[in-house]
Amino acid sequence: MAEDGAANFGSLHESYLNFGIRVWPMKLAIVHDYLNQRGGAERVLECFMDLFPEAPIYTIVSDLSVMPERIQKADIRHSFIQSIPFSRKHYKKMIGLFPLAVEQFDLREYDVVLSSSSAFAKGVLTNPHQVHICYCYTPMRYVWDLYHQYIKEDIKNPIYRWILPFVLHRIRIWDQVSAARVDHFIADSSAIAGRIRKYYRRNAEVIYPPVNLDRFRLSDTSEDFYLIVSRLIPYKRIDLAIEAFNRLNLPLVIIGDGYDRERLQSMAGPTVRMLGYQPDEVAADYYSRCKAFILPGEEDFGITPLEAQASGKPVIAYGRGGALETVIDGVTGVFFHEPTVDSLITAIHRLEGLSIRAEDCRRQAMNFTEEAFKAKILAFIQKHAKK
Repeated sequence: MAEDGAANFGSLHESYLNFGIRVWPMKLAIVHDYLNQRGGAERVLECFMDLFPEAPIYTIVSDLSVMPERIQKADIRHSFIQSIPFSRKHYKKMIGLFPLAVEQFDLREYDVVLSSSSAFAKGVLTNPHQVHICYCYTPMRYVWDLYHQYIKEDIKNPIYRWILPFVLHRIRIWDQVSAARVDHFIADSSAIAGRIRKYYRRNAEVIYPPVNLDRFRLSDTSEDFYLIVSRLIPYKRIDLAIEAFNRLNLPLVIIGDGYDRERLQSMAGPTVRMLGYQPDEVAADYYSRCKAFILPGEEDFGITPLEAQASGKPVIAYGRGGALETVIDGVTGVFFHEPTVDSLITAIHRLEGLSIRAEDCRRQAMNFTEEAFKAKILAFIQKHAKK
């Protein structure tokens, strides 16, 4: 048994030995950016917790009330940001402190550090005797490819909009410098591997995130509504879908929450229902009953389209980013190639003229199982973390 809450590879469940991967005693810690919203990264984190049940989880800030029970009960170790008053609600305003926050994590007792990162977690400090493996969801989008959109469109406070470019400039420099601290990168899609090469000048092996197929039942019947399951933040482009369905006067159900909810709610017409956060079982029920799933924004990978396909449902997706690796055009869904309402409406009409089989959708999702993900992660760590 590992000491002080560190993960011990030798304590892994017997089932993972069936992958044919040898394991050995080695102390491991997990570092995850934040634990204050639930999305695809948090589902990956839960898989890491399955593999390394004794590993402590270091994070900048959390609001565990919105996390599943198993994360609430985990060994969570926070940065000093957690102790700052109102940090749970206003953590984004403290972004300039985040590089310092992750550098304060003392990880000297561990042999392997596994960072789960789309922002700051990869910047932890390790020594020459440790191996740092980063599972990267994307380089920081708001300091790189989405920088100008973030500054000009997403930030409403004029004072903050004036100050933020100076802060993000410093963070951009830190982000590139801190990428050199990672020994080995894993990207969650080929699109992200390309961004890692572009911004960090590093190569990354691609291991696709997992879908828990057991949560979703195959359904070849549907009701007359379309579905979105997403965090409600601007780059997800939920506004595009709302405008399209307002114009079409078709029913759209949106599951999820986020700081953009109030604006989106004000846009929604009578056929658009916003349900807020819903438990997994409720979301799975809507997946099984929807006519099709809508992915209106560019995703780094995007687990939700695979969850829809696991339920036998076609996907209408913006044809960039990770969707190109998970949706088969004309077989399990359709793409629209311009980020406009007209382009999305054209794709909706195109789907109506196709015969998409539920079995084909499910078969595509089966290429992204949790078992395959866990086996690949263990094999990667075994290969790169030998003492």
